Amino acid sequence: MAERAPEGWTDTERALWEAYRQGEILDLRSGEANTDDPFGDAPWGPDRTVRAEVLAHLLLVGPEPAPGRVASLRFSGVLVTGALNLAGGAIDDYVELHDCRFAHKILISEAAASTLRFVNCLIPRLEASRLSTTGDLHLARCRVPDGIRLTDARIGTDLLLNQTVVGGDRHGRAVSADGITVNQDFEAERLETRGELSVRTARIGGRLSLRGAQLRADRRHNPTCLNAVRVTVGHTLYLTGSADLGWVGSRGYYGSGYGENPPPDGPVTPFRAFGRVRLSDSRFDGACLVSGEFHLEGEDELSLRRIHTPELRFTCKVRPTGTVSLSRARVGNLVDTPEAWPLGKHLGLTGFVYENLRPVGAFPVQQRIAWLEGSSVDFQPESYEQLAAALRRDGADDDAREVLYAKQRRRRRTLPLPARVWGAVQDATVGYGYRPGRAGLWLLLAWILGSLWFATHPLDPLKVDERPHWNPVLYTLNQLLPIVDLNQGGWNPGGLTQWISAGLVVVGWLLASTVVAGATRMLQRG
Repeated sequence: MAERAPEGWTDTERALWEAYRQGEILDLRSGEANTDDPFGDAPWGPDRTVRAEVLAHLLLVGPEPAPGRVASLRFSGVLVTGALNLAGGAIDDYVELHDCRFAHKILISEAAASTLRFVNCLIPRLEASRLSTTGDLHLARCRVPDGIRLTDARIGTDLLLNQTVVGGDRHGRAVSADGITVNQDFEAERLETRGELSVRTARIGGRLSLRGAQLRADRRHNPTCLNAVRVTVGHTLYLTGSADLGWVGSRGYYGSGYGENPPPDGPVTPFRAFGRVRLSDSRFDGACLVSGEFHLEGEDELSLRRIHTPELRFTCKVRPTGTVSLSRARVGNLVDTPEAWPLGKHLGLTGFVYENLRPVGAFPVQQRIAWLEGSSVDFQPESYEQLAAALRRDGADDDAREVLYAKQRRRRRTLPLPARVWGAVQDATVGYGYRPGRAGLWLLLAWILGSLWFATHPLDPLKVDERPHWNPVLYTLNQLLPIVDLNQGGWNPGGLTQWISAGLVVVGWLLASTVVAGATRMLQRG
């Protein structure tokens, strides 16, 4: 293998050849911030320019490293002209580029590589479908105006898009990574997109972090800003805020505050989504944390349909402006706040199953019932049963009965008129058996009023030759409790008094039947 650069290469390209053989960094930055800014307008002359074909030559058929050295392609502050085409190639060397400009897109589809790191670079477009790496793929703090394509790529360790700004292609897609496999973490913290971020059917071994990301749909082509349908995440999904401490002005890949616990009152950049968010049919083996801002328009929806996760934290500080759907989702712990959920029938809870309720702060049962009844569908008794069961598991039996009482009241509105009337009577008297104390009050009131009436309207004996002792209080109680014989059957009511006696019997039977129903429900715990 030749130890000298090919003929026709510029001085800068020959310097890169030698740096490659030595495994050293070629740094062509001037040291002036305005001049070195890869996203600025300052011109970079021939002394900072390298042709894309030179990079391809080094990476695909590069020279042998110098004795005792490991070859690598590392440079900073370089303008790369022409389209860098490495599609289908084998890139065995370590690649790390800082603060560079690419005049045309990068093509590395179907390529096999070790570790590729592009940091703070301007790349018009990255085509890397079915790329396979044994190490990381870093695109930290880059700008990619025409989008990134990583469809069916296989990343050996981490994929990093932190602080990167990505525009959309002609179809309104910013990042197309359907079918991607990332063996460890997929970090896209403070990512900014103008177009869809699509990771459908992705397999991520660690966490998928979009903390502080700003995702905007390109509504001219596609109303979806995040499409993560049928994704499998081995740890946790983060759609949460990112503490500003350690990020603002940071020159590190992650920000110097990465992994630290920021002060609770410190400034935070929230996750923001402007468009549809689809997480349907996904599985998060650790947790699903949702506390961002969701700016949904028209038919837009935050879809958590059929997700599976041991814990769902839904703690948005700003209510979503559109629909949130949890239909047929299955979670272990539901951690939420009353203020996080949308209002106005924009909540889908059909078939939503959760094991435990772990609200952050106060979430009274009446607010929980309102949350349930804020569902976008008609009356569903199983939703009430699900909530009552979760409350019982936490030992809140009184709250569980409150939920079942609300279920009966909501059900009444779906019944025919006669059934609604009967339901209203049951509600007013004993609250469908969940308010048994009301029966005692009604019985006491009927006893008092009946006793007062009969005290001023004594009855004639049934047999004229018998004169039993008249007791209006016992007679009234005997009518109210017809299954109990207090030896008050020797009187002969007539006229209005007869109607009052009959009414007391009916009221007694009604109250007794509902009290028995209520006692049965209490004994059975719903």
